[in-house]
Amino acid sequence: MNNQALLQARYSGFCNTALLWQGDAIRQLQQLDIHDYQATFLRKLERPLRLGQLAERFVFNQLDALKDFEILAENLQIQDQKRTVGELDALLLKGSQPIHLEMVYKFYLYDATLGLTETQKWIGPNRRDSLEEKLDKLQKQQLPLLHSEFCRPILEKLNLKPTQFQQKVLFKAQLFVPYQNESGFDSLNPGCVKGFYLYPNQLREFTDSKFHIPPKMDWFLEPDTFVDWQTFESFKKNSNSFLEQQKSPMFWIKKPNGELLKAFLVWW
Repeated sequence: MNNQALLQARYSGFCNTALLWQGDAIRQLQQLDIHDYQATFLRKLERPLRLGQLAERFVFNQLDALKDFEILAENLQIQDQKRTVGELDALLLKGSQPIHLEMVYKFYLYDATLGLTETQKWIGPNRRDSLEEKLDKLQKQQLPLLHSEFCRPILEKLNLKPTQFQQKVLFKAQLFVPYQNESGFDSLNPGCVKGFYLYPNQLREFTDSKFHIPPKMDWFLEPDTFVDWQTFESFKKNSNSFLEQQKSPMFWIKKPNGELLKAFLVWW
């Protein structure tokens, strides 16, 4: 797959990822649901990007094709003199309505031992971040930034006031549940479940399967047959290098019957 085809595949994977919740079901954070978006990624990438940054470019590409949206500003750095105090992901105009949009694309694993609420039980693959922490950051830092004194000069140039804005999020996620363990959903979208996670001792159930460890930028993708597949022993050896660094690799499984699965192997 050439670079442009791979970028297009990643964009398609992003577009096919569902919103983590509908409407304002979580903490009254209103999701921006984009329909009828551009199916082809047309933007030029000036430099290599991290996964989250690329996800933002994908959103802007979707918005570019929508006639009722105008992008006023992208990734707006907010300064206090020479100090950066934060960033506004996007300022938009839908018709005559200004919108401040914050974008999130995450991978979360369900740990029933954590917390009391649904959102407290979803953590990052390496246990270094969580859904609860991200929701707190949105509510306490990222969204309030629009109303800070540091944003006033920028908004004045646009002839707008913070009180005119609707504030929304575009929060997508891929969710992974414990292997052979159903997880219930109250407010989160079960359509976000993309696979499961395994502990190293559970790998023995897949000794007859083939394995592939995609680079992180390919985490957007659905498993594909046309990759380099490893044997069980080879995968076990290669995955150990991740686990020793307390990193949980995403991997694809190709079962003997051809079924393709997406999973994480956790170090914890």
